[in-house]
Amino acid sequence: MFEQLSTLQLIWVMGIPIILAITVHEVAHGWVAKQFGDPTADRAGRLTLNPFKHVDPVGTILIPAALVLAKTGFLFGWAKPVPVAFNRLGNPKRDMALVAAAGPGINLVMAIGWGVFLKLVFAYAGYSGAGADIKPFLYMAEVGIQINLVLMLLNLLPIPPLDGGRVLAGLLPDRAATLLGRIEPFGLIIMIVLLATGVLAGILGPLIGFTTKFIFALLGL
Repeated sequence: MFEQLSTLQLIWVMGIPIILAITVHEVAHGWVAKQFGDPTADRAGRLTLNPFKHVDPVGTILIPAALVLAKTGFLFGWAKPVPVAFNRLGNPKRDMALVAAAGPGINLVMAIGWGVFLKLVFAYAGYSGAGADIKPFLYMAEVGIQINLVLMLLNLLPIPPLDGGRVLAGLLPDRAATLLGRIEPFGLIIMIVLLATGVLAGILGPLIGFTTKFIFALLGL
């Protein structure tokens, strides 16, 4: 879909939504942690929209770039996690689940926001008669919707250290949560295997499609 874009256009059409999605996701974790009594992320300077504070060279740059260049049709990546001191939270088990849920939650909000932006672009095109000039903005909105839904649904998978694993640990009895926590050292390996075997795309693809249709229906797109 990006064949008509120049290299410079492709960079900002892809870069702006991806950087925003990853950066705001991490800020949301730190901000909610601060509300529950843990100022660690704030003191570390991570409650900022400056993307350089959140960039992980591999997860934020190399892997997404490789997937785009390989034309996989699937985006995957991560930022440098914000630090959270569990013992500073008022109710560590409950509050950590809420801190974890904040990231995917804000990605859903941003996906809807990009949907609103897409609707405004369509409205402007209909009013002004603009054609090819608006295509980069259409593509940007579509990327914004997709990357935020990918981040939301990917992070909700119940695999530690993903956010879904943290949320599930907060809901399970203490013994079961401890057993789940033992998976965490192998979490990245599990994700790489799921990605390499196509299982991850098979899980996320239908969920992303359903959620996209829901947002489009919600906004009348």
